[in-house]
Amino acid sequence: MSKTKKNTQSMLIRWLLYIGGLVILALGISLNTRTCLGVSPIISVAYSVADIFSLNFGNVTFALYGFFVLIEVIIHFVRRETGRIPKDLAQVILSLIFTRFLNLFNAVIPVMGEQPEGSPLNLMVVRILFLILAVVLTGIGAALSLNMRLIPNPGDGIVQTISDCAGKGTGFVKNCVDITCVVFSVIIGLVLKGKLVGIGIGTIIAMIGVGRVIAVFNHFTLKRQIQLIEDSIIRSDI
Repeated sequence: MSKTKKNTQSMLIRWLLYIGGLVILALGISLNTRTCLGVSPIISVAYSVADIFSLNFGNVTFALYGFFVLIEVIIHFVRRETGRIPKDLAQVILSLIFTRFLNLFNAVIPVMGEQPEGSPLNLMVVRILFLILAVVLTGIGAALSLNMRLIPNPGDGIVQTISDCAGKGTGFVKNCVDITCVVFSVIIGLVLKGKLVGIGIGTIIAMIGVGRVIAVFNHFTLKRQIQLIEDSIIRSDI
């Protein structure tokens, strides 16, 4: 196989994994929300604001992602990595598409806490199983979309930017960002509504679990993903 053909095939696989990662990520976040055990930490601020002010969840998430992109641009500007700013700005378009997937999944996935009496979905054990599935999907989706180094979801792009800047693992930084989002959500809920909004056991499990899933997933697959990226790059000596 020629190097050019190998480059093309590797880039195609890279894009397929990237798109698949984003869809898996959106599904994981939405499934987490629909268990009624607490929303995913990274979007807990958007969920709290949307719930308190009766706004569209996807639209508020889009605004939150815009804030994340702004932080990324500032970090790259300060670090004189201006070549990365166009990719940062491209996340705005991506986030618009991604948040539409959030709205779509939220529309088709039933709210498990509101099912008819006697439905298996009302059983706590089933809801917890779906929560675990949501955490696994969120972690895998985030890892795939990030590791392909194309255009990250802003919620993960901010993690990657801070990780690169601080020299820390993405799993660890993901945990830190999640904790920060949850703290702000708690403050917003208590100040504006006098109670926690969207924060529950599911949020805590996701806050701890997603970062660990990313770390475990990368432990077993990162080398192959890096090799795929290298194979997709067309070098001057080809």
